[in-house]
Amino acid sequence: MKAVLDMNVFISDLFWEGNFCSQIISKWRMGKFQLISSKEIIEELVKTLNNFNISMSEDAIQEWINLIIKNAILVESSEKLEIIKEDPSDNKFLEAAIAGNANFIISQDKHFLKLKEYRSIKIIKPEEALIII
Repeated sequence: MKAVLDMNVFISDLFWEGNFCSQIISKWRMGKFQLISSKEIIEELVKTLNNFNISMSEDAIQEWINLIIKNAILVESSEKLEIIKEDPSDNKFLEAAIAGNANFIISQDKHFLKLKEYRSIKIIKPEEALIII
């Protein structure tokens, strides 16, 4: 199984332990599914962590980036989508999912969740993903 994780899954894992997102990250780290990511997603993670209300050291941020680079399939999208109009920056997750032939996008974002599926890629909540994984 291959999945793209929305930014909110990473943030929920990093700052609030023991939730569904933490369980998803644990499953990924145990190799239960393959993470699809991209340069654009990693850049957004760095920007989000640097600007988040709860501070995180540069070393800790770099550890996460290294973890993703070493343990994810990094893709480069050949197309730019404009599917999610409410938050156009979310389209990068769809683009990565298509480029990486992902089965799922795991998200808590209402813009994604109302889409439900795009090009056979299912968009599911973390708690739904845990049942599948």
